[in-house]
Parts: sequence; C-alpha cells; structure tokens
Amino acid sequence: MSKSKADADAVPPTAPPSQGMTRLVLELIRPYRGWLIVVFIAMVFETAMSIAAPWPLKIILDNVVGKHKLPEFLTWLRDFSFGEQTVALAGVAAMFAVIIALIGAVAGYIDNYYTESVAQYVANDLRHRLYHHLQRLALKYYDTHQIGNMLSTITSDVGTIQSFASTALLSILVDSLTIIGMVCVMLYLNFDFALVAVGVTPFLLLFVARFKKAVKKATHEVRKRQSDIVGVLQQGLESVRTVEAFGRQDTEEGRLDAASMESVKAALKARRVKSLLSPIVSVTVSLCVAFVLWRGAGLILKDAMTIGALTVFLSYLNKFFKPVQDLATMTNVIAQAQVGMERIQAILDADTIIPQKPDARDPGKFKGEIVFEHVAFAYDPAAPVLRDINLTIKPGQRVGVCGPTGGGKSTVLSLIPRFYDPTAGRVLVDGVDITDYKLDLHRAQIGFVLQDTVLFAGTIRDNIAYGRLDATPEEIVAAAKMANAHDFISAMPKGYDSLVGERGLTLSGGQRQRIGIARAVVRNSPILILDEPTAALDTESEKVVMEALERLMKGRTVITIAHRLSTIRDADKIVVLKGGCVAEEGNHDELIKRNEIYAELYRIQAGATPAA
Repeated sequence: MSKSKADADAVPPTAPPSQGMTRLVLELIRPYRGWLIVVFIAMVFETAMSIAAPWPLKIILDNVVGKHKLPEFLTWLRDFSFGEQTVALAGVAAMFAVIIALIGAVAGYIDNYYTESVAQYVANDLRHRLYHHLQRLALKYYDTHQIGNMLSTITSDVGTIQSFASTALLSILVDSLTIIGMVCVMLYLNFDFALVAVGVTPFLLLFVARFKKAVKKATHEVRKRQSDIVGVLQQGLESVRTVEAFGRQDTEEGRLDAASMESVKAALKARRVKSLLSPIVSVTVSLCVAFVLWRGAGLILKDAMTIGALTVFLSYLNKFFKPVQDLATMTNVIAQAQVGMERIQAILDADTIIPQKPDARDPGKFKGEIVFEHVAFAYDPAAPVLRDINLTIKPGQRVGVCGPTGGGKSTVLSLIPRFYDPTAGRVLVDGVDITDYKLDLHRAQIGFVLQDTVLFAGTIRDNIAYGRLDATPEEIVAAAKMANAHDFISAMPKGYDSLVGERGLTLSGGQRQRIGIARAVVRNSPILILDEPTAALDTESEKVVMEALERLMKGRTVITIAHRLSTIRDADKIVVLKGGCVAEEGNHDELIKRNEIYAELYRIQAGATPAA
C-alpha cells in the first residue's frame, strides 16, 4: 500500500472538539484501511490462540495426570493420540501447545509490524498536515503564538500519538477481543465464577474513567510546562550572540531552570495521581482471584470441578482483568495521546489562513501598477495602524516610503504580498483587487530584499536558487555577478558549493545582503520590495550593495522602506507616513521645498539645523 499525503484542509473551527478530533483520526487512518484489515485478522488469530493457550495444560492435568474424560468438543484429539492412551495424549497436548504458540507468535508479529507501519505513516502524515497548515497561516497567527509551542506539538505531541498507536492501542484492541472470547469460555467452565468477574468489571471501569479525568488534567499541565522549556531553549539559542554580547548567560540559565523546575513539579504532581490507580486495580483483581481460589478449592474437594478447569479459569481470570490493569497502567499514555490530539487540533483549527477565492485567477505577468484605495489595517481593532491610505504607484516607478517610527511603513509593504489583508479598503495590482488572484502566483511575482537576509542551512548555490528553484547554474552565477557577490563566492574554498552555516552567520552582513539580492535577481519579479536593505551595513558594504541594487531595480516597480533617507533621495516618488496616514507625497526636491516632515527628517540626518 502506498503512503498518501496528509489532507491539508483544516477541520472547520465550528466543529465540536471531540467531533473534530474523531474526524481527524478517521481522515488519517483512511488511506491505510487495507493494512488495518490485515491487523484485525491477525488480532483475531492472536486472540484465538490466547484463549486456546491454557487448554493443553488442562488436558495434561485432567486427562493425563487425572482420570477425567475428554470434554465432548475435544474428543477429536483421540484421532491424534490413538485413543486415550495417556502418554500419546500428553504428546498431542504438548504438540498443540507448540502449534498454538507458533500461530500466536506469527499473528503477533504481523499485527505488531503492520500496526507500527500504520503508526509511522500516520505520524508522518500528521507532521506534514501540521507543517502544511502552519506554512499557510497568516502572519497574524505567529504574532500571538510561540514558535516553541508549535515545535513541541510537531515533535513531541505527534511522537506521543505515534507511540500510543503502535503500542497502547494495539494492546487495548487485542485485550478487548480476548475478553469477549474469555467471557464465553468462563461462562462455560463455571457460570458463578464468571459472574464474579463480570460483576466487578463495570465498577472498575467506572472508577478508572473517573480517575482518568484527573490524570488528563495533570497531563495537560505537564505538556504545557514542557512546551515552555522548548520555548525558552529556542529563544535562548537563537539569540545566543546577543546573550553572550551582554553577558546574560546566567539570566538565560535562570529562565531555563525556572521553566524546568515548573515542569518537574507538574510531572511529580501528575505522577502522584497516576501512581494511585494501578495499585487499587491490582488489589481489586487480587480479591477476585482469592475468592475464585477459595471457592474453586472447595469445589475440587467436592469433585464438582477439576484442577484443570480451575487452572484454565484462573488463567482466563487474569487475562480477563488485563484490559482494566492495562488501562490503569496506560492511563498516562492515553491521557498524553488525548492531550496531544487536542494540541494538534488547536493548530489545525486556527482559521487565520489568508483566504483564496474559489474562482481566483492567474494574474499573468504583472506590469507593476499598485494602487491602495482607502486602505485601513489594525493588528488589534482597538489600535489601528493604517487609516485611509490612498496611494498610486505606476509601473516601473521607484517609490520610497519613510516617516517617523510607528507610522505604518512595514505594514503597508506587508499588504502588497498579502502577508495580511486590509481591514478596510483594497489593494490593486494592474487594476485588479489582489484578493482576486491566486495567492501563490501573486506572490511569485514579488521579489524581496530585507534588512536582514535570512540564509538557510545549505550551500550558497541553494540559497540563491531559493528565489527560483528551477534556476540553472548559469542563471545563478549571472545573478551573483549582478549582485556583486560572484567574486567573494569564488574566493571561498568550495565556491558556490560552500556551506553558509546556521542562518548564514559565517558571512558578513554585506555578503548576506548580496546573496539576498542575487536571490531576488534570479526570481526576476516585476515588483520589488526593499525593506531597509542597507540599514545594518557599514559605508563600504552599503556602497557595494547599492551598486547591486541599482542593477536589480532597472525595469521594475520598486517600493523601498528607508530610515536612511539618502537611499531614497533619487526615488521617483517619496511617500511620508505618519500616524497611519499619507502625510506627504512627492519627489525629494518637492518635499524639501514644502519644508514639512520629510524636510525636517532629512535635515536632522544630514546634520543641518532644522528650519524654524
């Protein structure tokens, strides 16, 4: 059976949690129903062999050592033992004990192997489904959720469900099938004894069910504390350079110690709850066994029951209570699996995906005209960021965006590729509302060079080709040359096959920016967004990068955010944002003549005395 891809569609947030989780489980196991049928058949054989296992011993005790006659349903054994000769019958019983064990072993291997296979593939599909969903969530989701918690869910919670599916679930299913068969046999052997076991079981199951709620609550707290540890570790390790620069190692270690200690306390509290269940169940089972031993001994002495029958009954009694004992010992695993499913469902229920209309269309090749019509936006409805933005950018025009901190510059640029959607108004590209375009094809025509270019683990070649995965080696080299990156790349030991290290920190800021420019070149998009691409560079690096950017910007619509106003002085149009509104608009000379916000900012940066 071939592995299927996980379904990427999220469960509708309106569905009740239990219904949503049930639907998710059914969707995940549906592709492997063929394997599950094999598992079920193997379980039936394994259950049958488990029920048959004590009977060879009964035959030895009752019909070989003792002088009782074979039960009517076992008289066919005479054909294998040449009558009822005791030695021959003992040999037949021993042979069937081996056969029962072999069949049970083969059935156990099959159901274990295929159950593990299903568990592994389901876990793989679940990881894919989660990551697929997270990759398509709007940035608004990441503004309010910790990355560490997401990582914990994709790794630990999925691993918990995989472990449950491959071990605990199999055990519960086998035991459930076994108990049905054993109830029938126990009723046949001794009706009164069977009623003792069957009568106690509902009370035990009720007790375990009520107890499990407390275990689940404790497990929720443990998983939360474990996620906190992942979040602290992730933040500390990602910021290790800042930590070392400010000598805050002790502070970060203290944060980890605090989170770790909270996890220890939660785990110990959960263990106190879990540790009570198994002994209580074991004592109850022991009382039932003790009653059967006492009563059975009396029946044997009265010749109302055989030793073999009592042996078989006791064997069945232990196996009959095994599901309850398993439930007691596996309450932790079951609760962890439930908590894991709830945490996974919480991510899949997140509805902050940027919507795409059913009839969304291919935008074709953009000319590059961008229009903002009465656009407003707020991360929090109580605190608007943009208010009634009206702006027109012509194809091939270079536009600089500047203004005081908090004016909404980055937000304006985030609306163009639909990282966020406006709360009011609309953004048009080439005269069409961008929500009418297919999202992936819309974004494919927008290039980015950000203030801090993020490089991925891999080679320089791979990082440049990240802009367009089908770029040829020749196109990659040409892009690097255009970005003034070819010379320093060629000087590296392995050239374009050199590894860049974690987040590219083995390269200088200027080198990373030039690779980022090469990535934008190879993408060859008609619209280019530059978010302060030289803000963190020294003068020499800025000059090299600006030369590369000049080549990149030719023939494209370019929108540049700039704090350093010298980088946008030659822009065709400069837009000044203040308080979420377009405060000024014009070229450099026009805005200087107006002697308002832009002129004031420019004079401050140039070191001149502000105008009175």
